[in-house]
Amino acid sequence: MIYLLDTHTFIWSVLDTKKLGNKGKEIIFNKKNEICVSTVSFWEISLKTKMKKFSFDKVNINDFPQYARDMDFTIINMGENESITFHKLPVKENHKDPFDRMLIWQAICNKMTIISKDKLFKQYTKDNLMLIW
Repeated sequence: MIYLLDTHTFIWSVLDTKKLGNKGKEIIFNKKNEICVSTVSFWEISLKTKMKKFSFDKVNINDFPQYARDMDFTIINMGENESITFHKLPVKENHKDPFDRMLIWQAICNKMTIISKDKLFKQYTKDNLMLIW
């Protein structure tokens, strides 16, 4: 199967696997699965580090793409189809994070299961999001 990692799931996969849920960990480290990381997550890491929402003491954030490659994760871009059809993702009153919404839409458009601990993602399962934690 093909899975997309939410940004925090990607960071924990690289830096602190103890934070991953058992199901997620089992999927991520099973070589039979294709694990994807979106460039949207790299953008989120960069922006939130600049805004001091993320802090990486012993890690150079510029190395995250290489960490993904080292773990045999597939790096995917936000494509033109996901970008132009993004307006179709329903707006939820309690969930406006643009990075989360882009990842959710990318997963829906590409029929990928997203691995995320974020409880707000569950409300998108009615919109065809496949979600695991």
